[in-house]
Amino acid sequence: MIAHVTDGDPMQIANSPLARKLGSFVRLTETELKTLEELHHRRRRFVAGRDMVHQGQSGQSAYVLAEGWVCSYKMLPDGTRQIVDFQIPGDFLGLRSILFRTSDHNVEPVTRIEASEILAADLLDAFQRVPRLATAVLWAASRDEAMVVEHLVNVGRRNSEERMAHFLLELSARLKLVGQGDRTGYDCPLSQYLLADALGLSAVHVNRVLRTLREQGLVTFLKGRVTFDDFDGLVDLAGFDASYLDQNGPLLR
Repeated sequence: MIAHVTDGDPMQIANSPLARKLGSFVRLTETELKTLEELHHRRRRFVAGRDMVHQGQSGQSAYVLAEGWVCSYKMLPDGTRQIVDFQIPGDFLGLRSILFRTSDHNVEPVTRIEASEILAADLLDAFQRVPRLATAVLWAASRDEAMVVEHLVNVGRRNSEERMAHFLLELSARLKLVGQGDRTGYDCPLSQYLLADALGLSAVHVNRVLRTLREQGLVTFLKGRVTFDDFDGLVDLAGFDASYLDQNGPLLR
């Protein structure tokens, strides 16, 4: 599962996905960037399809995703699963796993990934030395919680077309923040089976919904690429309000 370990690149840290993400909340200083660089020293590679964090596992490290996509999911007693969220570059993986005694979910790479391993002691030491960084990470965790709340509304109250539209728009906003998407679209490695597990639909229904949205001239998801044919129309259909993502610029300077 682990291919190799490499050192972080100090020249790249300011433009890393994590720095770009945290920088939307707090204007990062040189000291804070240096601390982020230190947290990136244990770089590891993981292959797709093999869990890197297991539900019920104890003594687990956290990770910062640098490249690739990951999903977090819960397994049900009957063998089915519910994908709670997808993680993209700049996101923390298993952050609760180093604060709780055991991990409460599984983490599986969707693609081949690179991630920086973070030990609990390293993270707590960084927070003690650089309190503003701790505040920024708390913001990121709170934002993730807000997304989970929105996902609950998505599955429980929106119809299938609205559900898919909202999901694709949320991914767009998240990817735009780390420089990997814009209003025209973004690359997306998610299969219809993964979308089904995340949105509470069958794979057949996912296919039907995507076809409907394409025929309505709103969005095309083809060959690993989401293309917005009518971005504003898709926003209207989903009733999408990105304020819960809190990406309007640094609050702390």
